Amino acid sequence: MTNPAPMPEGRVADSADNWVDRIAPAATRPYLRLSRADRPIGTWLLWLPCLWGLGLAMLADGQATWFDLWLVVGSGIGAFLMRGAGCTWNDITDRDIDGSVARTRSRPIPSGAVGVRAALMWMLCQTLVSLLILLTFNWAAILLGFIALIPVAIYPFAKRFTWWPQVFLGLAFNWGALLLWTAHSGSLGWPAVVAYVAGIVWTLFYDTIYAYQDAEDDALIGVKSTARLFGDAARPWLRGFLAGSTVLLGIAVLLAVQDRSVLSLLIAVGGPWAMGWHMTWQLARFDAGNDGLLLRLFRSNRNAGLLPLPFFAVAFLL
Repeated sequence: MTNPAPMPEGRVADSADNWVDRIAPAATRPYLRLSRADRPIGTWLLWLPCLWGLGLAMLADGQATWFDLWLVVGSGIGAFLMRGAGCTWNDITDRDIDGSVARTRSRPIPSGAVGVRAALMWMLCQTLVSLLILLTFNWAAILLGFIALIPVAIYPFAKRFTWWPQVFLGLAFNWGALLLWTAHSGSLGWPAVVAYVAGIVWTLFYDTIYAYQDAEDDALIGVKSTARLFGDAARPWLRGFLAGSTVLLGIAVLLAVQDRSVLSLLIAVGGPWAMGWHMTWQLARFDAGNDGLLLRLFRSNRNAGLLPLPFFAVAFLL
């Protein structure tokens, strides 16, 4: 397939009229686009499980310190940087595939805006700054942070050998639930593990919705995804992912809050159910043939993932 000319001013086809296009210095734009800084939803989806893990840890021991504030801020900065590094790595490994897909062929590497060597250096810079943040955490969390690089490295290749690449994305994107629980508590706990699995199932939900945008192009070039696997049977699968993530996050809350008051428990459990309600709203509007709607539903998962947090906060204050 022949690649068309790059978008005006190097812009990316599926991300128009964003802050990078409007106000970022021209020399930085290709690198910011490579990191998906023009699309913050990925940073949110990486950061939210971190906040779940921290919130559950605080509910479990009933304690909060000033260091927890740094964990919130540091994990947010780290999510931005590591999401950028991960996207850069993904685009390096997928540069030939991206050039064959209508939605991605205008990205910086396939369009020629950034070379592979420059992209590798950019990925390394983002990773090193993230490492400096990680080193402020305790040793158990630091170890988990290094282990997290394994699913990040594997994910771009998953769609070449499995119909379930979204599982590998979930393994990478929800690691923060384990990391922030451990950074607060000093060791890993079962509530964090269950929340991590809940996040993986949530990723299967939202990234399957996202993958339907590329299903036709993926079929032409032989790339696998859950969207291609499910075909016209998406709704029962999405309904199962919805139920699974809601129930699992609810179990994580029960495990974390079991020694607290009944009122705190009831309020905290409301968080996963609020998230499940939002996912039900998404499923009711799902249309596999409407790319614009699919993108909007995918992005709305920022709000879905935020919903448990105020419930956790109120339960903690009680």
